[in-house]
Amino acid sequence: MNNENNYHISFFKPTTDRAKYNRNMVIWLIGIWTVAIFGFHILLRVIEKPTPEPQLIAFNEVWENVKSNNASNDEIKTFANSALHVAGKVFINTEHRAALDNGISWATMQLADSSQKVALTSAIANFETATENAQAITDANYIQAKKELGALSIAVLGLNPDEVLAKILSLELRSSGIEKITDENISIIETCMPHYTIHNRSVLTDTKFLGFPFHYFYSAVFLLILFIGLCWLYCYRVDKYNEKIGIAD
Repeated sequence: MNNENNYHISFFKPTTDRAKYNRNMVIWLIGIWTVAIFGFHILLRVIEKPTPEPQLIAFNEVWENVKSNNASNDEIKTFANSALHVAGKVFINTEHRAALDNGISWATMQLADSSQKVALTSAIANFETATENAQAITDANYIQAKKELGALSIAVLGLNPDEVLAKILSLELRSSGIEKITDENISIIETCMPHYTIHNRSVLTDTKFLGFPFHYFYSAVFLLILFIGLCWLYCYRVDKYNEKIGIAD
């Protein structure tokens, strides 16, 4: 007696032409989906090149003079703006931020005249005290101290009050960093500036499509549309095959 189960169904070992057709369709569509996802991102990695932000280029032009104390006021201002751009980034190492704050505080004091230095020193100390005593950022003393320090410091660096940099400058100034940039922080600044200001870019990231960077549109929108399209294609082809072999509803 033959005990073989003729009703056993295996996707990988189909026993009927219809099952083989279904398996082949699924494999082909998964292959297309895989190439569309991983092929694009492999291409993205192959053609991308490390590209520095303008702030890093400006920083590199003045840094040697800044760390050797031979920088002009314009060069110090350029350094301060470059460091402030990095310090304002969301994700930044605590040690890196402390070093950048040292540089920004020193640069701001170097650019200030004698009367501004006195006012800045007092304003920084008042803001640090208000920060320590504040229970929340809505504390009136904290807000007032921040406002006063901000008005003084942005005037020194020549920032527009509406700039993002002007909004964060007072948060980066430290009384402990106004005399000089320590040797340790000089080394840290040299290391961390490229870390935060060099990004891998290519024609796929720089090209805009429908208002989005192309790589973002491709990953977030096109792949979703492609997936839905492949599902529709599978259903369409299977229905057509069922009609061909006479088992269509």
